[in-house]
Amino acid sequence: MPKINIHEAKTHLSRYVEEAAQGKEIIIAKAGKPVARITPLAAAKVTRKLGLLDGKARIPDDFNTPLPDDLIAEFLGGE
Repeated sequence: MPKINIHEAKTHLSRYVEEAAQGKEIIIAKAGKPVARITPLAAAKVTRKLGLLDGKARIPDDFNTPLPDDLIAEFLGGE
């Protein structure tokens, strides 16, 4: 973790923010004593909306019925 003084942080803030965005942690010091830390933010959690396709798709009643033997043979390479 690099330690920089406040003047340097003010002068090059955009560079240090970019480094933090890439995962680097930077310590800002005043008179040689650490006073602040620039760290990357954790990725925002994406909330999923359930039921987005509700009423837009239909699953047939025979969805779970077994496939015919000849079709299964084709999937298995003609056995």
